[in-house]
Amino acid sequence: MKFDEIQIRVRYGETDQMRVVYHGNYALYLEMGRIEWLRKLGVSYKSMEDNGIMLPVVSLNVNYKKSAGYDDVINVKTQLKNKPNVKIEFEYEITNEKGEILTTASTVLVFVDMKTGRPTKAPQYFLDLLEK
Repeated sequence: MKFDEIQIRVRYGETDQMRVVYHGNYALYLEMGRIEWLRKLGVSYKSMEDNGIMLPVVSLNVNYKKSAGYDDVINVKTQLKNKPNVKIEFEYEITNEKGEILTTASTVLVFVDMKTGRPTKAPQYFLDLLEK
């Protein structure tokens, strides 16, 4: 399925006292990858929300293999796991400049109608963009 890759330089504030990326920051890196994946598809969180749909994360799974540190450049590969319906699933791989796998992860998000607060099917315009 469709994938995208971005590079991020680890900032000092994202590390702990040992200059290693604090584990909680990986969720932010995954979000950055997901936002860019959506943007390159032709849609943004903002435009989805403007159209009454939000995409909350309902599941996050992260497997840490190696550490990233201050000033490292990491690559976040974001891939759609399967065609979305009410939920959309992504898989991620974070690597360092040497191509070593640092982290693998997955997320599940649910399309939610902002008026009702209830899950809903993926918007047709979103599915159409996936078919292109």
